[in-house]
Amino acid sequence: MSFETTASLSPQDFVNQVIGHTQNHSALANPKAEGFGEAPVNIALSKYWGKREKTLNLPINGSVSISLPGLGTQTELTLTEGKEDQIVLNDKLLEPYHPFAQRLSRFLDYFRATKNTAFQVDTVNSVPTAAGLASSASGYAALVLALNDLFQWNLPLEKLSLLARLGSGSASRSLYPGFAVWHKGVQSDGMDSYAEAIDTQWPELCIGLLKVDVSEKPVGSSVGMQQTVDTCELYQAWPDKATKDMQTIQTAINDRDFSLLGKTAEHNALSMHATMIATWPPIVYWQPESVAAMHKIWQLRQQGVEVYFTMDAGPNLKLLFLETEKPAILQAFQEMDVIQPFKG
Repeated sequence: MSFETTASLSPQDFVNQVIGHTQNHSALANPKAEGFGEAPVNIALSKYWGKREKTLNLPINGSVSISLPGLGTQTELTLTEGKEDQIVLNDKLLEPYHPFAQRLSRFLDYFRATKNTAFQVDTVNSVPTAAGLASSASGYAALVLALNDLFQWNLPLEKLSLLARLGSGSASRSLYPGFAVWHKGVQSDGMDSYAEAIDTQWPELCIGLLKVDVSEKPVGSSVGMQQTVDTCELYQAWPDKATKDMQTIQTAINDRDFSLLGKTAEHNALSMHATMIATWPPIVYWQPESVAAMHKIWQLRQQGVEVYFTMDAGPNLKLLFLETEKPAILQAFQEMDVIQPFKG
């Protein structure tokens, strides 16, 4: 079973169409002195894992997320003279050959007025980079917001979501506070694969961040998902499973049904990791502390404490629970950070 399709637009043509750049109109001709963007990380409640088209970052399945206020990326962007971009990450100037700098510069290639246009990028992450805590999602969302500000496009969030997706798929969801849904889309040009907000407030909902290891993970998400698609026979069942879970989680959010939300999100995450483990060579992001935390969560549920977890491509857990359970869960996980996304 093949999941891959062919894009009808090149990435550059896609960008030009989104920003309205044509032969007769330059969307890059009226920059300000500086652009700024800020975006939160988001945690996928139903996961995106696998691409139907690589060059435009089109997903095999849609996904639902929740953003975490106070955690994310702030980016300042200016145009400079010179042949090379200057990429500063957390106050450290990166060498041009640094993987983070190279990836950012390749993305910025789509937005250069001429080949001699260079960018100065100053970006600050409040979460560790490349550790499975969604720094790329907030990073590319903040960068796209900074580009929108710098060039004064005044694009709606839906179009900015399309651009952010090109940098990192999950970045499409980080443009929104609270809940968001990323539609997988069906068009070959990728114009219908964007995220939008889910208009539900849930003040009692808590997210606990349990950091097992925040060092850079050995297998990046893009490499890991492609290896899974290419070599895992179990993956054949993932698209249908992911689509059903996405629909169930949207229903749970609309109804504020926490039990349905929690068990669906946890099972969805475990199913995604099962496909990784069944690839060859296997991809196992879990560490012994990750598994120990899972067992502690399951024991808490047996004791009547309703708590669930989700995990992205990394060893760290994100716990889901309601405010009434907060004291019991903090007693069990004293080192955990707790965020209530809908409480100021």
